Amino acid sequence: MEQNFNKNIKMNLKRDLSEYGKPVSKMFTWPKNKSEWTKYRLSDDQVKSFETNGYLENIKLFEEDQIEQLKAELTEIMDPNNPKQDLLYEFHTNESEDSERVLFHSLGHWRMTPGFHDILWNPAYVMAAYQLLGEKAVRFWHDQLFCKPAKHGGVVAWHQDYSYWTRTSPIQHLTTWVGLDDSSEENGCLQYIPGSHNWGLLDKPSLTGEMKGLTQFLNDEQAKALENPVPIEMPKGYGAFHHPLLVHGSFENNSKRPRRALVLNVFADGTLSNTNEETLPSVPIIKCGNKMEGKYFPLLFEGV
Repeated sequence: MEQNFNKNIKMNLKRDLSEYGKPVSKMFTWPKNKSEWTKYRLSDDQVKSFETNGYLENIKLFEEDQIEQLKAELTEIMDPNNPKQDLLYEFHTNESEDSERVLFHSLGHWRMTPGFHDILWNPAYVMAAYQLLGEKAVRFWHDQLFCKPAKHGGVVAWHQDYSYWTRTSPIQHLTTWVGLDDSSEENGCLQYIPGSHNWGLLDKPSLTGEMKGLTQFLNDEQAKALENPVPIEMPKGYGAFHHPLLVHGSFENNSKRPRRALVLNVFADGTLSNTNEETLPSVPIIKCGNKMEGKYFPLLFEGV
């Protein structure tokens, strides 16, 4: 039976959940001491694999009832008439550049619903992020949703995340991708190019345009590597972490199943603004050279 973690709390919350720099529900139990954190730690081999390949896959982050809660909230978020839609940084019912395909994409939903807010403080997530950032304190950057409907889901073209994030520096970021559905090649799972985080920063293609748009910026060896991606097939609730320069993307969903996924983006505490313009739409400007911090970029975990 689905557990409603948000029962009796919605009426008492502020409209914009960025006002809360801590969980607002009982979705997760925060460890009380160092010993209780131990079960969430990645092994040395897992950290080494991440450093070598640029990614780490199949890490369980959510239980079944938590996934069901997020799916219910996702339905609210995807509604274009949701009265909280103005809290989002972006909202695209269809961002695909192919008129025959659909790709829902949004940013900022952590500000809208308790479940998507509280997953930032999932102990399994923050401990893994802390370790993969070199045991540096973890600060939130932003979240995303990528949803591909059955039969005509669109692509996310090959790209590096940091190529879209150069308004922050240095490069000490981390991306986490979690499926709300079982993900496979058939329904357009995430795919990685192992070791491509060592290629340096590349120019950015259109995110939802031609799948191979990045090829124009690659040398022959890199273009060849692009022909041999690793599909990241995972059960729902499992996550994959990747380096901000790792080349990744996902193909169409031609299956009879949807492929819905959430993405959490963080950086190490101490990351700076690299612009005098907005770092996120409608968020107050942080001047170039100043630390990325404040209620829109909460500190999630400092280590134990």
